[in-house]
Amino acid sequence: MAKEIERKFLVQGDAWRGAVESSALIVQFYLAISSERSVRIRIKDGRTARLTLKFGSDTRIRDEFEYPVPLDEAREMMQFAIGTLIRKTRHNVRHQGYLYEIDVFNGDLDGLIVAELETADTVEDGRLPGWLGREVTGEIRYSNASLALNGFPEMTA
Repeated sequence: MAKEIERKFLVQGDAWRGAVESSALIVQFYLAISSERSVRIRIKDGRTARLTLKFGSDTRIRDEFEYPVPLDEAREMMQFAIGTLIRKTRHNVRHQGYLYEIDVFNGDLDGLIVAELETADTVEDGRLPGWLGREVTGEIRYSNASLALNGFPEMTA
């Protein structure tokens, strides 16, 4: 079992784009979602698929289990998806030794760009990159599960 410790931010501007190390096209969908658990399938670059189980109601720290799934079975399971399919391009960007995963959403979520930082360290605000906008850690509406069920989140000041 792995603990997922994650902070999430909205992204502002394009300054991060020059530092992209790698990118992947992701299609993901949910087979089950509740306030304390989710079951997700993620297809990466149309070549590999993984099943992810997440447990816990704290959006910052959860228990996570992940397993490979045959690609043809993952595609077949799409018919059981609840909500909409999430389509995004994930870009990996390093800043001061930390890896940020920047998701640029497509389709119904076009225009939404979110950065995730998974680390056990506490990263002081002064060490965060300038292209990070408002922190949305803990705001359920920015979780991928909520995006699949509820669509584009309403923006607030």
